[in-house]
Amino acid sequence: MAVTQLLIHAPTVDALKRAQNNARNLLKLEADAQVEIVVNGPAMAMAVTLTDEDILSRLVMCRNSLQAQSLTAQADVKLVDAAVQYLAHQQAAGWSYLRA
Repeated sequence: MAVTQLLIHAPTVDALKRAQNNARNLLKLEADAQVEIVVNGPAMAMAVTLTDEDILSRLVMCRNSLQAQSLTAQADVKLVDAAVQYLAHQQAAGWSYLRA
């Protein structure tokens, strides 16, 4: 069976809370799954406060949203220029999409 590759899109605070639970639940069932939580919009304010290393290693933050809200990402978090572009490219590369 192929390794699951899942993008969980979290544009709101509530969506980011759900996304974290979704990621943890999938990883309990499929430890080798590749899971990324793509954050933009209002969720950024919460995302920059997260400290859970397992979640931080899966976060993908939108630079546009960070700049628009004058926020700074944690040191090792993956940054992309635009969440919308990243989501489109990853889906074209075969990743599945879930809106949390």
